[in-house]
Amino acid sequence: MSKFAIFVDLENCGAKVATLNSILEKVKIRGDILLGKVYGYTDRFSDLKEVLLSNTFTVVPSLRYGISQKNNADIQLVIDALSVAYTNELIDSFCIVSGDSDYTPLVGKLKSMGKFVLGISRSEAASNIFINACNEFQFLESVGGRSVTPAKKRKGNANAAEEMLEESELNKILCSVFQEQTDTEEMYASELKGVLLRLRPDFNEKAYGCATFYKLLQKLAGKYGNLHVKNDNFNVMVRLNTPAETGENIPQLTKENWREAFAAQIKAYKDGGFDRVNPSILKADIITSYPDFTERATGFKRFSDVMKELEKEKLVEVEMDEQKTMLIKLL
Repeated sequence: MSKFAIFVDLENCGAKVATLNSILEKVKIRGDILLGKVYGYTDRFSDLKEVLLSNTFTVVPSLRYGISQKNNADIQLVIDALSVAYTNELIDSFCIVSGDSDYTPLVGKLKSMGKFVLGISRSEAASNIFINACNEFQFLESVGGRSVTPAKKRKGNANAAEEMLEESELNKILCSVFQEQTDTEEMYASELKGVLLRLRPDFNEKAYGCATFYKLLQKLAGKYGNLHVKNDNFNVMVRLNTPAETGENIPQLTKENWREAFAAQIKAYKDGGFDRVNPSILKADIITSYPDFTERATGFKRFSDVMKELEKEKLVEVEMDEQKTMLIKLL
């Protein structure tokens, strides 16, 4: 299991509670977070206090002086990351939440030391050089698509059943764990429970009326149909069912309904605090919701034609950044 150090540039990630929770989910699915630091903290980020404290983050405040403020924060992040890499043998993986190309030499040094580097950034601010340097890279717009619901605040001696996740939310979290896996489609139940405990340390299967995690998995599989659970020589294995196995009707995009689907996805980005996104992110998220999506089925030859139509309808504005990469401004 990977042991992570995570370094977050608050200006880059947008500094919203839901976004930070989504970043933490992404990392916790991959391993334990042993150390975390955020840079550029000011009073306007006070909504993040609970998330930062509950995940034992160290806060590096933003001291505004002169034009070199941003560079000072960047340099401090690099110094801290290298210090951890040289002095903490337990940490084998690093997550850098920023897309600045200035961090590329840091990524190269960490990789030369045998460290795994996960980069996360808004597509608007992500440098292609930084993206390609990382072992793995995720856009924040995609990271924010699935987030762990924060635990409800405790009210005195409230019953534990009032504080736990609803079964439907628990089922969604388990499904998201499999959706993040790139090297395997099947997991041991014990391994899956370990990931779940990293995401929700207060989890207990007995709160759902089940004596064992295996029985809870069977209950969720029978109720929602997303999980496939089998007992193979006393090893309980879990995977996601395919759409064919669940009998699920795969939604289709047509000439009649594509506008509503794209408008809903664009609204989701705006609600998440994003002003601009890379069109490849939009297409990937549409395909996630509509796996059979093709441009021709919606009356277009290319995805760029879809963008032009959305621009005509005043939903987006197509722009080019300094790297001549297309971005869409959300209107």
